Order: sequence, then C-alpha cells, then structure tokens
Amino acid sequence: MKKLIFLFILLFSVNSFSQYAIVSAVDLKEGSESEYLKTEKFWGPLHKRAIEDGVQTQQAVWKVIQTNDERENPADYFIITSFSSKEQLENYSSADYAAYAQEVYRGKMSRRAITRMFENSPNSSNVRRNYHLEAVSRTILAGGGLVPGDRMSITSTIAKSDEFETWETEIIKPMVEKEILMGQHRYWGLAKIYERTENAYENATHFFFNIGVPGVQRTGWQKLGSTFKGLKLREGVQSASEHQNFVTLELVSIHN
Repeated sequence: MKKLIFLFILLFSVNSFSQYAIVSAVDLKEGSESEYLKTEKFWGPLHKRAIEDGVQTQQAVWKVIQTNDERENPADYFIITSFSSKEQLENYSSADYAAYAQEVYRGKMSRRAITRMFENSPNSSNVRRNYHLEAVSRTILAGGGLVPGDRMSITSTIAKSDEFETWETEIIKPMVEKEILMGQHRYWGLAKIYERTENAYENATHFFFNIGVPGVQRTGWQKLGSTFKGLKLREGVQSASEHQNFVTLELVSIHN
C-alpha cells in the first residue's frame, strides 16, 4: 500500500527544479523595493517567452523573509533561473531579450519606454551575487507545482569530506522521501556550486533547498538519532559538512 501511495505522489507531483541553475542573491537599495518589483513584473513575460523559445526552463523570484546572514549587504531577494543542461545555461547570456520585449510589449509600450526599462533594471539593487549550480540529488516536489506564497529555505554549506554528497544522498535523501510519503515535507534538493561571480561569497560549496508543509513537524531527523546506529549515522552526516547561512524565502512570481 505504501508503494502505491508513493507512486501516486510521484505521478501527480510536479518537479519544478532543473539540472542546472543560476541563483542570484539581490541586495536592494534602501527604499527601492517597489521599483524593483516593477522591474521584475516587466521582465516576467520576457522570461516566459524565453522559456517557450528553449532559452531556459524556469524563472522564479523569491523574497527573503528571514535570514541569519549578518554579513555586509545580505540579500533581500533571490532569483533562480533554471536550465535543462549546462549548454543551455552557457548560451543564456546570448539570448535577445530586447527582441522578446519588442514582441511581448508591441502595442502596449513604446520603444523608448522599453529601452528605459532595460536601462533602469539594475538601478534598484546594490549588489547581485550569482552562483552557477549543478544538481547533485533531489526528491520529487510533492503537492503540485509552486505558486506565489509558497516558502522555501536555502542553506549554504561547506563540504568537509569527499563523502559529503554520498552521506546526503544515501542517508538524508531516503529519510526525507519517507517524510514526503507521510505528508511532512514537500521537497529536498542538494546542488553543487561550480562557478560564481567575483563578488559572491567564496566559502560555500553547496546549497540545500527545502520546501516544507506549513504547520507540520518533520520527524525523520529525530528518528535518525533515536538508536545507536542512527546516532552514528547522524554524527557522520554532521561531520561531513559545515552549515553557513540560512534563509527563508517566499515565492513572489514564477514562470515555467
């Protein structure tokens, strides 16, 4: 019966996370949030058109609602742009978004207004730190596709062992899959940072992504330490990495 339930979840869940992604951490200038959101609203239809054209697979804007990052210029928003392959990601910068804008906003905006939006797009942000990610492992996304208002956490991590990814995929992932089966969690993912901009934080090697179920307590991590074997496994997992910063995000918009 459990296998049938899990198969039902698998068939009727939407996995919105691709193999490669660019995560952009955006620090806004004081008082510029309204301007920034107008910019993202302008860009949204362009990303949708780019997805239809095979330039990318998804683009999502997330607002930071909680963070323990006390470094200079912590992010206010995260933009996650997803790709089906590394080649698609590498070709992303050559896409003609000006042409998309002329197509999408024909009869709605003048060429001068469109040009002004492109020129003003960077003005609301102080810093944008970009990270190029490759997925290591992930679960399904249970409960249907992502919608504005959904929440997700990102935890940056430093791998301290060559076996870090193995610990996570062979011990933690199956535990989370059981939590998903019990309706305690929606998604878990681990991605490796393989490239970053010069202004990005240097220490992190991986990002964890988690989407929980509001108001539901997860039991897997506690159960993992409830026996001697589980305790040793938990110690092994914890010794393989060092967690850094943690952010909770709320989805503002998504195109896929």
